[in-house]
Parts: sequence; C-alpha cells; structure tokens
Amino acid sequence: MSELNFVTVGDGTRIAYRFDGDAAKPVLVLSNSIGTTLHMWDGQVGELSRHFRVLRYDFRGHGGSSAPVGAYSLDRLGRDVIELLDALGLGRVHFLGLSLGGFVGQWLGIHAPERIDRLILSNTSSHLGPASYFDERIAVVRQAPDMAETAEMFLNNWFPARKVAANEPVIEAFRTMLLAIDRQGLAGLFAAVRDADLRRTVALINRPTLVIAGEHDTVTAASHSELIAAAVPGAKLVVLPAVHLSNVEYPAEFMEAVLGFLR
Repeated sequence: MSELNFVTVGDGTRIAYRFDGDAAKPVLVLSNSIGTTLHMWDGQVGELSRHFRVLRYDFRGHGGSSAPVGAYSLDRLGRDVIELLDALGLGRVHFLGLSLGGFVGQWLGIHAPERIDRLILSNTSSHLGPASYFDERIAVVRQAPDMAETAEMFLNNWFPARKVAANEPVIEAFRTMLLAIDRQGLAGLFAAVRDADLRRTVALINRPTLVIAGEHDTVTAASHSELIAAAVPGAKLVVLPAVHLSNVEYPAEFMEAVLGFLR
C-alpha cells in the first residue's frame, strides 16, 4: 500500500498517512518537521522499508491532512499519533521524529511509553523560545500574501548556505513543498512549538532512545540534543556535521545511525 489513506481523529480532523514495506515486518513510524509533508522522508523510505513496515503521516495542518482553524497543541499532535495507531490496530511501534516530529516523539515517550518500542529523536528540542518569536512568525505567515518569504526563511534555517545559494535540486524540492503548505496549518503548528516545554518531563522517558544532533543546527541547537540525551536514562547521542535536516544532508550517516540502533 503506497497511496495516501485517511483516518479521522476525535476532533474531526482528517489525518493522511501511507504505508511502505511488508505488512509482516515491525512498524516504524516517521514523523517530519514543521513546514514539510511525509515526503520529507522519501530518500529514506526505500532502505527503511526493507527492514520495517514504514508508516508516514502528515501533521494536521500540512500535506494531505486537514487544517483546522486555531492554535494546535503538542498534546493534540501526540494524540493524533495514538488515534492513528489505534485506528490501524497497531500496538507498539518504533518511532523516529525529526524537529517537530521529535517533540511528538518526546511527548509519546513521556505520555504513552507502552506504545513505543525504540525511540529516535533527531534535530529536536524539549523547548524552543522565546514565545514572542513564534507569535511574530504566526503574524507574518497570516498576513503575507503567500508562503514565499516563509519558505526562504525555512530553507536558510534547514540547509547550508552554499546549498541554498546553488539552488540544488533538493532545495527546489523542499521549496516546492513549503510553498504548498497551508498557512493556517503552519500558524497552528507554530503555536504548538511555542507552547511546548518538556524540559522537566523528558527525564520520564524510559524507552531505549537515540538522539541525533546536527553540529551546525541553528534551529534546534546540538546543545539541546545533548540536554535531551543527558536527561533520558541510557540515551545514546550521535552528532552529524549537518544543519537541521540531517536525513537529507547526510543520508548515509543518518541511516547508519538509525538502522544500527533499531536493529
């Protein structure tokens, strides 16, 4: 099954998802960054689906999922995953989340550890601030005529300046993804990041955990990954020479870390 399918969660929001790989294999859920769709993982799915049944989904507000009006919460984003797993009859899964997906991974590890086997938190934080920064981004994205300015901001935060300047094919692919993002959905997800603070509770995670950091990450600094790895009992830390999208910038090294940990 490779086409988009849909599950409607408790508040009426429709969540888009897709499976890749053999239904007999263990399930690995992939959760992406804000501003992207499940296609953020296209470069990894071929390899991952040789070992796992890969489940990808779009956050509410992004991609094929519906975009309810108003602020979203990390709690709601976590429950979207639980309700998706329930609807698909999945008990315990491996979970790999990058950036906002890593916030959701932390929430699941804290609030629903019985649903998680192994947890990978990539290029993420337990808290990002100040709140005023996100309020400003929300105002900008709501008032702008289109996503052009916001798309360039994300690209400059996510990739090395030389890649953006050269407008490599990967940059163009992510720009296209960003330009198509629903602005109401983006504002809703910005609010979820603004209000999330897991700095104290992250220590409650008791699942085997791998933390992947980008050495040059200006969004979720490597120091944030170090704090998570120090707080979660027994967590492993891998630092890649990446900016924010480690899976895209260093795919071989990223995959080696992920498969080494999951297998």
